[in-house]
Amino acid sequence: MPDPTQPMVGIVVVSHSAQIAQGVVELARQMAGPDVRLIAAGGGADGSLGTDAARIAQAIGEADAGAGVVVLADLGSAVLATKLALEIVEPEVAARARLSGGPLVEGAVVAAVQASAGDTLADVLEAAEQAAHMPKDVS
Repeated sequence: MPDPTQPMVGIVVVSHSAQIAQGVVELARQMAGPDVRLIAAGGGADGSLGTDAARIAQAIGEADAGAGVVVLADLGSAVLATKLALEIVEPEVAARARLSGGPLVEGAVVAAVQASAGDTLADVLEAAEQAAHMPKDVS
């Protein structure tokens, strides 16, 4: 059981679609519970498809409670926008933030579950990245 006095790792979901980002956050929240800071950063500033580094930077700041933030992104330009966002946020926040190479949906869910258990930033990041190897063919 996590120590309620210790902050949990936050999770940011970056997608070109605001609806996809919000849906992934909703799924992860249902699996991990309400205590994990899960923030959706999807779509362009005008509501169109795309990514917005300023929106991602704001989401990273909102997700950070002091234990770090794992960011999951869907496509190449979302990764680039996230890297730019990490240059925009305060240096101490950037030092606690990690961009995961894991899959968006599976990675966000397992990262949120691990964060809810009170795992460290390194462990949450590893869980998100290992989600890429989840077997899906059970036959």
